[in-house]
Amino acid sequence: RYLQAEKTMFQDSIALKNRHQKFIKTVSENGIVYGLKSKNGFATSSSTQFEDDNGNPIGMICFWAEKVRAKACAKDEWSKYKVTEIPLTEFIENWCVGMLNDGILIGTQFDQNLFGHEVEPLDLILELTSELKSTGKDLNFSKFNGIADLEDQVKAIIT
Repeated sequence: RYLQAEKTMFQDSIALKNRHQKFIKTVSENGIVYGLKSKNGFATSSSTQFEDDNGNPIGMICFWAEKVRAKACAKDEWSKYKVTEIPLTEFIENWCVGMLNDGILIGTQFDQNLFGHEVEPLDLILELTSELKSTGKDLNFSKFNGIADLEDQVKAIIT
């Protein structure tokens, strides 16, 4: 029984990772990230994987690559939330950097049961820049001179 539970958790983590990889590819291709927004702000959750120094779950804002997937999560405690589009450049420059400064994680591709991939903002930026570079895309940032400059600055912070 214990092995079965562990096997299920492993399969779930693979599924979450695969959905996250699809998120990276889709938002890099389409240049749009979707969030759920209400008058009180964006849809948030608590990490199931990361805790702060006091043992409390770290906060997280959830994002999706497809409008339909985001809309499917606008139920229960998120029922008053509406899907909103965020351009990828704004997502990277303002959201990821801002969430880093606020100590908040990013949740990607959450499902209707509110299971999704949890990632640190700088790690997500590097995953996105890697995908964009592999497809030959560059973005027009207001705070960075293209993807290479962004990537260099993120790597300088991490090391």
